[in-house]
Amino acid sequence: MADLAFRPTVGEKHLRFFRRTEKMMSDEDEEVDLKGVGWMLSSAVLFAANTLFIRAASMAAPGADGWLATLFRGAVGLVILIVFFSRGRGFSAGRMFVNRLVVLRGLVGGFGIIAFYITITELGAGRAIVINLTYPMFGTVIAAFWLKEKVRVVTRWWLVLALAGLVIFLSDEKMNLAPGGYDLLGLAGALAAGWVVVIIRKLRHEEHPATIYGAQAVCSLLIGLPFAAKVPALPVTGWGFLALGAVVVTFAQLIMTSAYQRLSIAQGASLQMTLPVFTAIGAYLFFGERFETHEMIGALVVLIAIWQVAGRRKVPIVRT
Repeated sequence: MADLAFRPTVGEKHLRFFRRTEKMMSDEDEEVDLKGVGWMLSSAVLFAANTLFIRAASMAAPGADGWLATLFRGAVGLVILIVFFSRGRGFSAGRMFVNRLVVLRGLVGGFGIIAFYITITELGAGRAIVINLTYPMFGTVIAAFWLKEKVRVVTRWWLVLALAGLVIFLSDEKMNLAPGGYDLLGLAGALAAGWVVVIIRKLRHEEHPATIYGAQAVCSLLIGLPFAAKVPALPVTGWGFLALGAVVVTFAQLIMTSAYQRLSIAQGASLQMTLPVFTAIGAYLFFGERFETHEMIGALVVLIAIWQVAGRRKVPIVRT
């Protein structure tokens, strides 16, 4: 009888099981997947290379604008998907038009791409990247309303600080807020990018990365198609840089989507914050781009705040 008195009931066993499961899930959330980290960093390098190729194309050929960059991205991206991922290897053309979230990812992503490419050619690679990397801020807000994710008080304050840094970055030397039309277009593109990240998060266990990116490639092709008549007038250098940019960004998107299947959105977005470093180095070395002092301060504030928003989790455990 004494043994029976201390024997756990069925309810107590279930309670202990759920507590162990909850702890294991919590530990899993805080682990770092080294392969996922490597993939995400690789995608950041490729995204930076794409930005520099687009900038080089616009400088070598004035006709190589954001519309043509979007056209090349869509056309080359679809060719790569068909060659490497069709016939049962992940790419499903039918799923791109059946799954409403995949369609939405294509439409929103298509707008974000054209907005980003136009700002690259008009504002320069460095400034366009800083504005675009406000997307985790928008993604956090969208996830809070759409996915009902809770936003901590400290995160809200980091978002406020990110906005303050953005105001400094967009101000002139007299600290008067003076964003131009292309700055506002860049912010709209960042908003679209934030929305896309949330959509990818919902799709990451439903669709193959090739199908998810295929929707954006189709939309990019359709957006750029009306400007296809300008392609024959491009010099060889314009063709080359646009084609190279399209190739590297296709693999960058596929690698990034695969990385999000191994990493949380917070971990992945924080690693993407290395993108302006790679881009700024390239823009400085190849194009001689410079930032004013107040722009550097504002950019630094934005990037630190966004990193705190995106990478707020501690990751003490390492998994290979």
